[in-house]
Amino acid sequence: MEQILEIANSPMMWVFALFVMLIVFFQAAVFIRLVKRNAPQIEMSKAEVNKALRTGIISALGPSLGIIIIAVSLITLIGAPLTLMRIGIIGSAAYELTAAGIGAKAYGVEIGKDGYNLQAFTTAVWAMCLGGLGWLLSAALFTKSLGKVQQKIAAKNTKMMALISTAAMMGAFGYFVAGQMVTGVSTSLVLIVSAVTMAVLMMISERRSIGWLKEWALGITLIVGMSFGYLTTIF
Repeated sequence: MEQILEIANSPMMWVFALFVMLIVFFQAAVFIRLVKRNAPQIEMSKAEVNKALRTGIISALGPSLGIIIIAVSLITLIGAPLTLMRIGIIGSAAYELTAAGIGAKAYGVEIGKDGYNLQAFTTAVWAMCLGGLGWLLSAALFTKSLGKVQQKIAAKNTKMMALISTAAMMGAFGYFVAGQMVTGVSTSLVLIVSAVTMAVLMMISERRSIGWLKEWALGITLIVGMSFGYLTTIF
């Protein structure tokens, strides 16, 4: 593991990661410029545009801090540069952690455990990159067509799209959860406690209209799950 982190945190990795992040910052600057240029067409003043940008920046702080909590565990597995690069592009630490686990499992080992060598690390990184590439290509090639399909489905049943996307996510994550629960009683208890924690947090967020709690729910659940898992190893 030390050899993997030595390579993962090497200066060359930092160069590649910072290059990718510069592209992200460039895209953000281009979008902001386009917003300011086209604002007069929808009768938005310069003050309103600046207020909207400021609101967006402030609103992004909460979700970003929540992602940082999850990304800490990812840094220990693939290093800081790759974590920065992946989170900067996709913005979903939960997905990246899942994708890295899939890549390592495809190589035949568990990520971060015995047998997790440089080859397994490379496979995990490729899994994250290829998985994210699919999203980028689909957004570039099929956004317009999928928008038309969504309009047709929503015209017949407004709840159908929400049901389809929810079912797909539940099926994907349910598959991974089931694979972990069969490994032992301790793992099963951690998953149950984590599921209850997430359900309680989402219930509180909905009933009391606490928007920021939804963004922090996954990070809080991870901390609770890891803490409970640690306690099960002691006792």
